[in-house]
Amino acid sequence: MQSYTIGQAARLLGVSPDTARRWADAGRVATHRDESGRRLIDGRDLAAFSIEVGQGAGSEDDAPYTSARNAFPGIVTAVKLGDVAAQVEIQAGPHRLVSLLTREAVEELGLEVGMQATARVKSTSVHIDRV
Repeated sequence: MQSYTIGQAARLLGVSPDTARRWADAGRVATHRDESGRRLIDGRDLAAFSIEVGQGAGSEDDAPYTSARNAFPGIVTAVKLGDVAAQVEIQAGPHRLVSLLTREAVEELGLEVGMQATARVKSTSVHIDRV
């Protein structure tokens, strides 16, 4: 399972590294240290925490205006596989994005909960890029 540094987690959550560090210090998200002493957050823990943070986000009045094409780097929080189709959820800071795509595409990308991915939005379609 992929782990994330405090800085990487902060970027995915849409906050400063200091905020992510304070959350970790307060025990809101579990961390562990690697062999070089860096604090890391397990991908599954970060995925669960990102949902919590996203649900507590500000109102839509706080949302920035964006162009028609957007890239939302985030973390995969759910993958639901059907026989032919699949549903992938990504939490990108306060934004929860859901994409419906083929099961084959999900398997080829190797998408799983806790991994970093980017949701690309164009018109009404959401495309997923594995990072």
